[in-house]
Amino acid sequence: MTRLSSKNQVTLPVGALRTAGVGVGDELRVEADGDGRLVLVRDRDPLDELIGSAPELAGAVDLQALRDEWER
Repeated sequence: MTRLSSKNQVTLPVGALRTAGVGVGDELRVEADGDGRLVLVRDRDPLDELIGSAPELAGAVDLQALRDEWER
């Protein structure tokens, strides 16, 4: 259990975080899912999992420029 503070903050139980595989520094998207229900979803950059899997690609393509285009 946790409680919503006057500053709209909550402390999440460590056990729940471990079970969900969420750690320090992870960015979480908050989604409303009905009355009284909030869902936290870890937001991952799909390119992060691919970086390094094709070393020749890094020299041919500016991955940071591609990321910047997506954020516009």
